[in-house]
Amino acid sequence: QVQLVESGGGLVQAGGSLRLSCTASGHSLSPYAIAWFRQAPERQREFVAGVRRFGGGTRYVDSVKGRFTISRDNTKNTVDLQMDSLKPEDTAVYYCAADLSLSLSTSDSEYDYWGQGTQVTVSS
Repeated sequence: QVQLVESGGGLVQAGGSLRLSCTASGHSLSPYAIAWFRQAPERQREFVAGVRRFGGGTRYVDSVKGRFTISRDNTKNTVDLQMDSLKPEDTAVYYCAADLSLSLSTSDSEYDYWGQGTQVTVSS
């Protein structure tokens, strides 16, 4: 059982930056496709960004392209989401998720392991 833990959320003004990290104790994240999802109040959970297994390609939802960057740090065993130029509409609980699939799905039903989430609030 892979237990994912997110960190790095908080409150930031519009235009600011935050860096989220996802890690798993006792398991390497390298064999897993890792994705970040987010869920705002009264909205469905949506895919934000993902990275394929073993340092493969990345994928982003259109609304964050050019502002968010997902990356692996294998020395720290983390997958980070650097979020720049934040907007109030980025406010949500952010979750990291892991899957052993070769593909990089945008569907939350495809992911087997989830963290508890971290709150990101962007004030206007």
